Amino acid sequence: MKWLTKLISKKQEQRDPQQSNAYDRIGGEKVIAALAKQFYVQMQSNPETQALLAMHRSPIAESEQKLFEFLSGWLGGPPLFEQKYGHPALRARHMSFAIDSDMRDQWLLCMKRAIELEIKQPQHKEAIYQAISTLADHMRNR
Repeated sequence: MKWLTKLISKKQEQRDPQQSNAYDRIGGEKVIAALAKQFYVQMQSNPETQALLAMHRSPIAESEQKLFEFLSGWLGGPPLFEQKYGHPALRARHMSFAIDSDMRDQWLLCMKRAIELEIKQPQHKEAIYQAISTLADHMRNR
């Protein structure tokens, strides 16, 4: 699990394409895209996450694409989000949304299920979920 923390904290420009990272270990672009898609499938289909869904603008496909782009860079792959929009600055970008513990928990419920369905290796599931949980907790602003 330490490998994920180290890889995520590396600057993108320091990425050695010959060295494996979280992005590569879990299956690269295909798996990251499936993870982002599944996250929104979970959000749209779970009655417990309708308040979270209501915070998202339509069409959901735009949010899904941004999540894919963010996860790509965050997991050590191409920094797609940063290339399009600049530094993610997630907390600042989400400050206009009331994110309390309940919203964090709804978000994590969707992400946990997406991770369970789309990431194959148990150790990768656990490591990514732990890292994303820390990130989600940081996003609380209420």
